[in-house]
Amino acid sequence: MLRIDYREADRRALLSWGEGEASAPWLDIIRRLIFDHTDDAAQEDGYHISLPWWSFASLRNQLLEVFKGYGLAPGSTLEITQPAADLLRQSKRAADGYNLATSAVAVVEADLRSKLTEIGFRRSLSPEQARNVCKIAALPSAATFSVPGAGKTTEALACFFYKAKTDERLLVIAPKNAFAAWDEQMQDCMPHLNATFVRLRGGKEKIAKLLDEDPRFMLITYQQLARVPDLIAAHCARHSIHVFLDESHRIKSGVGKQTARAALGLSHLPVGKLIMSGTPMPQATEDLIPQFAFLYPEIPATAENVVDLIRPVYVRTNKKELGLPPVTRVLAKLPLAPMQQELYRLMKFEVAREAATALSIRNKQVFRSLGRSVARLLQFVSNPALLSAEIGFAHPDLLAAVLAEGEGPKLKYVLKKARQLARSGEKVLIWSSFVRNVEYIAERLLDLGAVYIHGGVDAGNEDDDETREGKIKLFHDDPAVLVMVANPAAASEGVSLHRVCHHALYLDRTFNAAHYLQSEDRIHRFGLPKDQKTTIEIVECIGSVDETVRERLGYKIGQMAEALEDSSLRPDPIPLDPTDIEDFDEYSTGLSADDIQALFNALSMEES
Repeated sequence: MLRIDYREADRRALLSWGEGEASAPWLDIIRRLIFDHTDDAAQEDGYHISLPWWSFASLRNQLLEVFKGYGLAPGSTLEITQPAADLLRQSKRAADGYNLATSAVAVVEADLRSKLTEIGFRRSLSPEQARNVCKIAALPSAATFSVPGAGKTTEALACFFYKAKTDERLLVIAPKNAFAAWDEQMQDCMPHLNATFVRLRGGKEKIAKLLDEDPRFMLITYQQLARVPDLIAAHCARHSIHVFLDESHRIKSGVGKQTARAALGLSHLPVGKLIMSGTPMPQATEDLIPQFAFLYPEIPATAENVVDLIRPVYVRTNKKELGLPPVTRVLAKLPLAPMQQELYRLMKFEVAREAATALSIRNKQVFRSLGRSVARLLQFVSNPALLSAEIGFAHPDLLAAVLAEGEGPKLKYVLKKARQLARSGEKVLIWSSFVRNVEYIAERLLDLGAVYIHGGVDAGNEDDDETREGKIKLFHDDPAVLVMVANPAAASEGVSLHRVCHHALYLDRTFNAAHYLQSEDRIHRFGLPKDQKTTIEIVECIGSVDETVRERLGYKIGQMAEALEDSSLRPDPIPLDPTDIEDFDEYSTGLSADDIQALFNALSMEES
């Protein structure tokens, strides 16, 4: 007899059988089906296989076909325990819910606005926000992929308060730098509640105590969730909770990362689900699969069908609808310095060799090693001095000659351009993906009041000049602070600078499209006057890895635009020269397998 159970302790489906079934023909088929479907399945012993419940739910129909084909019937050759049966019925309802969602009738806007007014929702929704909320409020699980500044948080709260019963709670999983926005929007939208979100942080014991107090509104980071998934899951199982994923592209890695596994492990527990991202597929179409799986784990999704599957359940407000003035993009192309060119030639040969190895072996460790090498190459092109701290660098004499040439053409250009803008009274935002660049540039421009933000700058009170919020306030309010230097990994989300700054300089970029798009949106977002000119200036070195980064970012942005049917995602064309935490290096550099292939092709071609 095959037995199917739900193991609540780790939210896994458990399939077991007796010694007599060990050679049954259906067992090999079920085993192969499970292990082909997910990397997170485990053969626990000779008679037990487990897999995450959300993965099991998406296999439900295929397993049912196997059961029918081999005559496995409940009560005789198949046993389904009560907890598993209850969840399977819930999965069936959820699958039916998705099928209904494809033809769901949106909430009538007048009814939406009437109920929101009745419950004291103070914010007046824009026409686009009302349109979006009318659709997602009619769905059991949904997505809002509106661009930054379009008011996704307001949409999410409007949806929650429209749908939720008085005893239902809200858990938001978000990056830490988005926490303040949720409190601010709660006060703006429902001021009479005088409610704030309880931060679930401080370790397992403290979080357990906070949950014992049963708060209605809760916030937790993706990283913290991964440390206490059992506590959060148990709380979601005991109570009626809506779970929203803010910046949901953070789970794009799926079961490969602990943070994504923790979020997906909750997917069968909430009474309502919403995912939110302005850049839902920063690398490739596959990025959507875990996000859709969180919404509808019962519906199998692949790279080939996920865009079509998610289309009926997402909403999006694009930049054109917001009426934003267009961005002026400038590409500053500079030659490498002579000795820098010589050392770059040697370094790129070594990276090309590593890329060839990564493409043939496709081993995670090799991939990460290549990510570090690519980061080093990007660093060297942006600022050769960053390599001076590397002990045992392979070409010390040549590096010494490069350092004797000075700061490097890109860095010199950015420093000079920042001073020109400051002299004309303009504030300027400078982006670099590398912490030492961020600090170095800020130090060199200290006379312009330069402040900086990177991952090592703690969030805190805006009255403290050393915190992230304090530095942002200085840049906003102090006329003597003319420059902000920032790292996209730390400041591409939850920062609004568009009211005071209209010129951004990119010393370097990586393959991480989410970082790039969201960093642009810091100064180009809703609220700009119609005649405001916004300039994005990208600094590149000719014949370097910078050109491959530009090509790959353009491809990824175009892919996302096509998937979301949104031309506003396509950046204005920059003339081509005719001749992305858990793993910070990997996250920042944002390399995908296709990026490695493109990089290998480019480096090999340059070498020949």
